[in-house]
Amino acid sequence: MLRDTFNEVAELYDRARPRYPRALVDELARVAGLGPGSRVLEVAPGTGQLTVPLAGFGCRITAVELGPAMAAVARRRLQGFPLVDVEVADFDQWRLPREPYDLVVCATAFHWLDPALRVRKPADALRPGGRLAVVTTEHVAGGSTDFFAQAQRCYERWDPATPPGLRLQDQSDIAGDTGELERGGRFENVVATRHLQDITYSADQYIDVLLTYSGHRALDEASREGLLACIRELIENRHGGSVTKRYLHELIVATRT
Repeated sequence: MLRDTFNEVAELYDRARPRYPRALVDELARVAGLGPGSRVLEVAPGTGQLTVPLAGFGCRITAVELGPAMAAVARRRLQGFPLVDVEVADFDQWRLPREPYDLVVCATAFHWLDPALRVRKPADALRPGGRLAVVTTEHVAGGSTDFFAQAQRCYERWDPATPPGLRLQDQSDIAGDTGELERGGRFENVVATRHLQDITYSADQYIDVLLTYSGHRALDEASREGLLACIRELIENRHGGSVTKRYLHELIVATRT
């Protein structure tokens, strides 16, 4: 499965993937009332991109990660937080403890969970009035816009699944994705906030980011190498050796009924 590919590059994933904006972390902590004694369940923490800043609030965190290599990196990064426990398990199969949580959070991984379970199971894990927080991440228009338009030609050549003429959307054209949490009666007061960040990458750094994406890793080796060489040539020869990527992170928080 594509979601298993992240575990193959755990160290690279930890080094290359962006951290979340501090404003997003602080907003989540404020809305969920996080502090010492808060019980938090994090689903698919990866290597701890969100876990580490949440641990700084003194929460008691259980983080359930599918990939053992990813979990090992997360444990190393969280050594200074004895109240954090990283378990290796598939959340879809993981047995919920009896004591409920104050917050269940899933950052940039909610789409990998079983659609039949990903709302119901967090609701079952929460106390009444507890919060479910979902973070989504999108690449949007901004930064090195010309580069990303030119890079589509590399994708169209080397990845046959690429739609022709694909272009980045402006953040204002991306609809919020709250409907799934609003249906079913398990959650109420669904609120979304948006947080932008621009990150500038050298050619090597940008290639590293691409090598952590499941779609790129799923390509056959010749296609992947051709694609990455094409993109590297663009960055180094036509964009001065660096490009800026704009990320849109949406924080969606819902209250357990």
